[in-house]
Amino acid sequence: MSGTTELAQGALSSDITHFSATKLSNMIRSKKVSCEEVMRAYLAKIYKYNPTYNAIVSMPDEDILISQARLADVELSKDMYRGWMHGMPHAIKDLAYSKDLPTSEGSPILAGTRGTQDSLFVSRIRAAGAIFIGKTNVPEFGYGSQTYNKVFGATRNAYKPSLTAGGSSGGAAVGLATRMLPVADGSDMMGSLRNPAAFNNVIGFRPSRWRVPNYFSGYDNFYQQLSTDGPMGRNVEDMMRLLSIMSGPDERLPLTLMERLPEYEELEPASLNNIKIGWMGDYDGYLPTEHGLLKLCEKALEDIGHTGLISESCSPRYDMSRLWQTWLTLRHWDCLWAKDYYEDLETRKLLKPELIWEIEGAYQVTADQLHQAGVARKNWYESLFSLLKTYDFLALPSAQVFPFSVDLHWPKSINGVKMDTYHRWMEVVIGGTLAGLPVINLPAGFDSQGRPMGMQFIGRMGEDAKLIEFAMAYEANTDFLNARPILKQL
Repeated sequence: MSGTTELAQGALSSDITHFSATKLSNMIRSKKVSCEEVMRAYLAKIYKYNPTYNAIVSMPDEDILISQARLADVELSKDMYRGWMHGMPHAIKDLAYSKDLPTSEGSPILAGTRGTQDSLFVSRIRAAGAIFIGKTNVPEFGYGSQTYNKVFGATRNAYKPSLTAGGSSGGAAVGLATRMLPVADGSDMMGSLRNPAAFNNVIGFRPSRWRVPNYFSGYDNFYQQLSTDGPMGRNVEDMMRLLSIMSGPDERLPLTLMERLPEYEELEPASLNNIKIGWMGDYDGYLPTEHGLLKLCEKALEDIGHTGLISESCSPRYDMSRLWQTWLTLRHWDCLWAKDYYEDLETRKLLKPELIWEIEGAYQVTADQLHQAGVARKNWYESLFSLLKTYDFLALPSAQVFPFSVDLHWPKSINGVKMDTYHRWMEVVIGGTLAGLPVINLPAGFDSQGRPMGMQFIGRMGEDAKLIEFAMAYEANTDFLNARPILKQL
């Protein structure tokens, strides 16, 4: 290991993993720390704590990673700088593909499968200089907001390892919160960037639809519009810088948003004075919500009222049961990709019951139901659009329950109200998904048991930058992100 950097000379903190991704990037570029030192520090952290939290899977041999870090140092010595992630360790969510790492998607059917090429956003992260140190754990095929599977087991909450990490970007969120990763990518169909971020006190951002494109050969990119990839960070700046790398048009995808997203340096924290937040809460009692959760979120808004921020209760003019039925129709239909696994009796045995239920539901979806779901989705967007004429942003909790036992696959009831599907307890997130609007999870604090929670803030279509500028101001006026977990070893 080089002894020439300021770190080796003792001028900096010895724990590199505590630096934000932005600071780490600056230190690497200015050669205050070597890529090899960074890699060794992160690997040491992972080896020490990942056995407890199980966030990172499918790691290459250490020698391979150290060799790649040394190569990144050689490039810097020759003034070959790849980008913001030059020499930065990064683990890809295990639903995305890399040409040099296995992808299991949490399924024994695919365990150890290697892709022939990078997913689109993965290629962009690679081009920015990242070194891929493994994958982040997910539920089977990403279904269910609880990260467990038969291949790697369960990922545990960063603050309380006896509790769930959420999902499906559970491994990504825990990797960030435990400082085993500088920054993380994720994806979001039903809150998969928002829920795990809330459960682990980090930032998760679901961008406007088609802000971050993804290309899959043989996959429908015109009709299927529920899921999107997106960034996660320990703070808003790190998240935004990763978003800048992941976003941008691709000529193969004609629906991609074409306008340029501003760089972080072009953004300024919004003035919160007279910013109006429309607090939708539990939709006037429609959503069963664990006791204390709404009050925690409302207090977080009240506590920054001194800035001039205005928070008012509001509710969309919409039949919320219609929205849920719309979700079921479109979610079922989206699962037709898995019909080959279902129709093969041998692979069907390896599918989780929740996915089998989704596929069987897909077979029942009619053309008329799809048409009606499309109309209902348009009407839902219009209802939020109407509210956003009065309010700058809309807000509601990022989950209906606090993190629950890691041994529980999903909550069967909330406050005595039975959950009739495996994902009904996450109904609070479908509004942002179906509208296609940008949504960010920002921390809301902790309950009396030390369980984290977050809030979703929803912006206008395409106005991702304005939402992020609000998030910058929110972050500056709260201290939730400073409450770091006390890490545990097995």
